[in-house]
Amino acid sequence: QVQLVESGGGLVQAGGSLRLSCAASGRTFDKYRIGWFRQTPGKEREFVAAISLRGVTTKYADSVKGRFTLSRDNAKDTAYLQMNSLKPEDTAVYYCATVPASGIDLQTAVSEYQNWGQGTQVTVSS
Repeated sequence: QVQLVESGGGLVQAGGSLRLSCAASGRTFDKYRIGWFRQTPGKEREFVAAISLRGVTTKYADSVKGRFTLSRDNAKDTAYLQMNSLKPEDTAVYYCATVPASGIDLQTAVSEYQNWGQGTQVTVSS
């Protein structure tokens, strides 16, 4: 129902910043919670951050808390992941995904999300 396209990835030095964007098509963007996940070869896709329908509530993985900020602009059908103080261990393919709002807590499980973008590569050098 929602088509997602990530952008903004690239190669940066440790300590640098990147801002990822997740652009959505359709008119139902504001009916979905947005999640960001990342995956490194040899590892399972892991939760990074999630945001509520109106962007009021966010949840972050412990590994990125305090460094990453997730926001959304429903008028532009776009979500953003601001990544600061990047570390080499942040290197991964980053994906945005949608999930229908359900329950009080923001979903963090990969299996709960249904619509995924193609991913954007983030590489942080030492």
